[in-house]
Amino acid sequence: MEAFLICAAVVAVNEIGDKTQLLAIVLAVRFRRPWPILLAILAATLVNHTAAGFVGLWLRQTLRPDLLRVVLGVSFLLAAAWALKPDRLDDRSRTLGGSGVFAVTLVSFFIAEIGDKTQVATAMLAARYPSLLAVVAGTTTGMLLADVPAVFLGHLVSERIPLRAVRIVAALVFAALGAATLIG
Repeated sequence: MEAFLICAAVVAVNEIGDKTQLLAIVLAVRFRRPWPILLAILAATLVNHTAAGFVGLWLRQTLRPDLLRVVLGVSFLLAAAWALKPDRLDDRSRTLGGSGVFAVTLVSFFIAEIGDKTQVATAMLAARYPSLLAVVAGTTTGMLLADVPAVFLGHLVSERIPLRAVRIVAALVFAALGAATLIG
């Protein structure tokens, strides 16, 4: 349960203002069909985070425990610095034309999540916690905690959230995880 809650919290905080949350807002405003968008976000996130979780599991099984601790600690500290960088939509995360809402969202979200902070965080958390199911369920829940309001409230949410403060909180969470991991 601890892994699930920590993973959900880390990703929920880190997702606020992230390019995938911005993409969710764009899709919601463009299509005005929240349920297919949310189902596609769920499906894309499950596939993406499961793959990232297996990478983390592989790291946990491959690296010696002392080396894994250092790699994870430094990775969390690097993620803290990365969390301070504001995200913007780029060419990889623009929507595809002509397809159904679900398909457009699924492909767009999956592509936008590749190499994203939350995917990297999922891999690191899966290397840190022994339950892959708890990590993937937690990170997926965290993604939905941030993206469901974005889909339903769209641009209103993005204008009222102090994104700089959220990035600082996310950085502090990652820094605390990094320090705690390095200390043991």
